[in-house]
Amino acid sequence: MTAIKHALQRDIFTPNDERLLSIVNVCKAGKKKKNCFLCATVTTERPVQVKVVKVKKSDKGDFYKRQIAWALRDLAVVDAKDAIKENPEFDLHFEKIYKWVASSTAEKNAFISCIWKLNQRYLRKKIDFVNVSSQLLEELPKVTEESVPSGENQSVTGGDEEAVDEYQELNAREEQDIEIMMEGCEYAISNAEAFAERLSRELQVLDGANIQSIMASEKQVNILMKLLDEALKEVDQIELKLSSYEEMLQSVKEQMDQISESNHLIHLSNTNNVKLLSEIEFLVNHMDLAKGHIKALQEGDLSSSRGIEACTNAADALLQCMNVALRPGHDMLLAVEQQQQRFSDLRENFARRLASHLNNVFVQQGHDQSSTLAQHSIELTLPNHHPFHRDLLRYAKLMEWLKSTDYRKYEGLTKNYMDYLSRLYEREIKDFFEVAKIKMTGTTKESKKFATLPRKESAVKQETESLHGSSGKLTGSTSSLNKLSVQSSGNRRSQSSSLLDMGNMSASDLDVADRTKFDKIFEQVLSELEPLCLAEQDFISKFFKLQQHQSMPGTVTEAEDTDGGTLSRQHNAGTPLPVSSEKDMIRQMMIKIFRCIEPELNNLIALGDKIDSFNSLYMLVKMSHHVWTAQNVDPASFLSTTLGNVLVTIKRNFDKCISNQIRQMEEVKISKKSKVGILPFVAEFEEFAGLAESIFKNAERRGDLDKAYTKLIRGVFVNVEKVANESQKTPRDVVMMENFHHIFATLSRLKISCLEAEKKEAKQKYTDHLQSYVIYSLGQPLEKLNHFFEGVEARVAQGIREEEVSYQLAFNKQELRKVIKEYPGKEVKKGLDNLYKKVDKHLCEEENLLQVVWHSMQDEFIRQYKHFEGLIARCYPGSGVTMEFTIQDILDYCSSIAQSH
Repeated sequence: MTAIKHALQRDIFTPNDERLLSIVNVCKAGKKKKNCFLCATVTTERPVQVKVVKVKKSDKGDFYKRQIAWALRDLAVVDAKDAIKENPEFDLHFEKIYKWVASSTAEKNAFISCIWKLNQRYLRKKIDFVNVSSQLLEELPKVTEESVPSGENQSVTGGDEEAVDEYQELNAREEQDIEIMMEGCEYAISNAEAFAERLSRELQVLDGANIQSIMASEKQVNILMKLLDEALKEVDQIELKLSSYEEMLQSVKEQMDQISESNHLIHLSNTNNVKLLSEIEFLVNHMDLAKGHIKALQEGDLSSSRGIEACTNAADALLQCMNVALRPGHDMLLAVEQQQQRFSDLRENFARRLASHLNNVFVQQGHDQSSTLAQHSIELTLPNHHPFHRDLLRYAKLMEWLKSTDYRKYEGLTKNYMDYLSRLYEREIKDFFEVAKIKMTGTTKESKKFATLPRKESAVKQETESLHGSSGKLTGSTSSLNKLSVQSSGNRRSQSSSLLDMGNMSASDLDVADRTKFDKIFEQVLSELEPLCLAEQDFISKFFKLQQHQSMPGTVTEAEDTDGGTLSRQHNAGTPLPVSSEKDMIRQMMIKIFRCIEPELNNLIALGDKIDSFNSLYMLVKMSHHVWTAQNVDPASFLSTTLGNVLVTIKRNFDKCISNQIRQMEEVKISKKSKVGILPFVAEFEEFAGLAESIFKNAERRGDLDKAYTKLIRGVFVNVEKVANESQKTPRDVVMMENFHHIFATLSRLKISCLEAEKKEAKQKYTDHLQSYVIYSLGQPLEKLNHFFEGVEARVAQGIREEEVSYQLAFNKQELRKVIKEYPGKEVKKGLDNLYKKVDKHLCEEENLLQVVWHSMQDEFIRQYKHFEGLIARCYPGSGVTMEFTIQDILDYCSSIAQSH
């Protein structure tokens, strides 16, 4: 321990000008044993600071480090745990209690003893030493700091503290007296014995004077004793009087206590009376319903605006009385129970009366609206429900009161409203759609009958059913495309129109006016339904006090109420619906009230598709716009969801229309006896594209049309090539050339951005097949000459030099002259004339490509002529052999032939 103490002094405390006085090896009580040292230190400089320092051995090496230090003045209590038995545990109370266990009891006692000595010497405050042996706390002489040398070589064992300083310094008074005395005896310093004897004599004189003074004062002492005896007697008398006074005061005190108790009881009674009055006033003010309100609840007129306002105010007052927060104990009062029962009876009776009245209003609305159906059935309009909504909204506050007080009656009213209104709307909407169907089909006779007998609609229904009977067979066996044949160039209109027949009706009846009429009717139907649904939804939200605004948009999944069951969950009376449930309730109410809208729209769509499959284009654009508008208002609304479902059906019909056109392209058959010309489905694609571009201008669903274009144009390309391969009367190149020229012209005119690649492909195919047809046709007018020069080129290809070809027997100059003489100018003109007639028979009039083809043939013929002349010049040099006609002759021949025809 001495070595550790010396090392700690050298390494830790000497650099900080501190001196280590005591050390104890400890660990924390109740924890894992981690040893450390508690050191008692003092600074070597004034003012002296006394500290208790915790030193711990470093984990990274064998050196010690200073962990924490406490000032001794902050130490409040030293608890040694046991003053009798040896116990190594002790506590030091600083800002909190630190519990330690020393390695031995001796080290603990030595450390506590050092703390006690430092406290006695340096601190003014006293530290409490608890459970410490008195032997450790016995008073020891103080150690002066001057007696302890400083520096590294000084002793740190603690023995310096035990050295006794016997010298006591004189105070100022003592120094002054000694100086006066020594001044009177100058020899005091030179002759101390004489000075001491003098002092002794003076002390004896003073002692004698004291004794004489005491003896002289004995008489005075006796007098003082007598006076004291008299004073004691007076004190006894005074005590007797005080006792009598105390008895009288005791009786007065008892009386005052009784008065005080009486006053306390009076004050308590007054306090209780004030509190009772406050409770009574609270009950009277909050649970008293005015007679006027009671009369309004019992007899108020629910049909007039003033009566509704009075009933509303009375219902609100009743609700406030019923919802008052009673204080503890109020519910035990009989009067409160009776008043609450009275309120419950009033609420029940008024709720029953209100529900009955509103049910009657709902029924009356159904009858009133039915009487106006006839005038609306003539025009394509729906009856206006705004007056009915305006009248009912007067009851909105009462409905809110009913919702919060009697939810079952509120729920029953909701169900009755849906039942009555669903039947009313079903009649109105069905009549509305019947008028729309009649206007689409143009059956004015039936329309008059419908206007005369609005509810007896058997004739109209029969007509509609006949129109709907084959709505699922839009491409039936009666399609004229299965029997289509190519007749003549003048039949283009009838052939292309026959491709329009997507159902069972004649395509000749379909024109732009019919389609425009259908588009206007369909738009009017949607324009009438949209405000009707929005107005009803807004009314439901306001009248039934339901929240229709959603917190975040998203996809809504609907659960249709097809069996007419209860639309909401069962709730206790007064329990409000959460916002999400209220939105679901609005949606479910709208589904039940307008449950006929979606089927009627689907039937109308099927009819329009049956009349003309191209109507699906109009419907797709119109419905897409209305869906987009509805979703911007509220993506989760009934209108948005219903129109979205119907839009899916329209999109399927549109896809079916495209698929049917492609299928009918594949089923086209051509005549073997007449030329092909422009194929029907090519003309049909032109008509479809022109119509679609006019319909889909600035439409929201342009992507659907672009996909349809891609499918259609691929089908057109494939089937044009297929028909060309099957053609026997018209050459394949002519079929390909004419149809791809027509396709290229159509795409160039319409400028459809998604078909730019197909436009380039059509142009390339047209150019290739034009060139192929021209080359094939020009081999016939100069057939022998052509064969002769092909033989010449074959010899050259075999390796014979060009100038040596004339030495070949079959290709000498005589043979060349013989072949040339067979094609004089007159014969060439005759051959070109026959070629022109043949080309004219191959080409159709609609596309007007005759002059284009003839000009290409002229250019190709001139190119062949130049080629033949080049071969003559190279293979028969100096022979003087030339063609019997010139390039100018060819131009004249072609021009005269073209003009003559």
